[in-house]
Amino acid sequence: MNRDQATHAALASTARRRVLDALTASSVALDAHAIAERLGLHVTTVRFHLDQLEHAGLARRQSEASGRRGRPRILFRADGVARDESTREQMVELLATALATRDDETDRAVEAGRRWADALHTRTTRPPSSTLVEAFDLLGFEPELDGDEIRLHGCPFRDAARSHPEVICSVHRGLIDRLLERSGSGTSAHLTPFVEPRLCTVALAASRTA
Repeated sequence: MNRDQATHAALASTARRRVLDALTASSVALDAHAIAERLGLHVTTVRFHLDQLEHAGLARRQSEASGRRGRPRILFRADGVARDESTREQMVELLATALATRDDETDRAVEAGRRWADALHTRTTRPPSSTLVEAFDLLGFEPELDGDEIRLHGCPFRDAARSHPEVICSVHRGLIDRLLERSGSGTSAHLTPFVEPRLCTVALAASRTA
């Protein structure tokens, strides 16, 4: 399992994300007991999630040098990757909020998505579905191809999309449209956000010939 896969697996658990959020929000390192008390979880459960976060490179452990006899207390901090992710989400939220105040928000968001697609290095000689799956996988959307539908399980901008779907989802529509244009297949696609709380879908439709 590579780094990205390990990260997605670690963050698939709601409880584990809460543990990571507690670490990220804290200015000091925390032990399992402190996190368990804050979140109302059993300390054994918290230890399991901390191990998984450490394995994924999202948390880092350290021993407290207390100078007392016995085992040193094990403390955890969010690793730099986790803090970078938190900062990125805050920045996306700020940008989406700023763009949402403009009258031309949708057009600008779609155009941003198209430019995003042009910056990606994807192969255009593959079937359109494979091109989209490759791009979504590269961007961390955890895509699953099911017939003529791509199921997106891990949108990395989910929180901002819930607050500003007119912006974030329009960016994704521009991305999809431009990738399909570059494929030259004539295939179209329809993005449906939040068909489930953690699932969006992209329905593909082949071009109709006269």
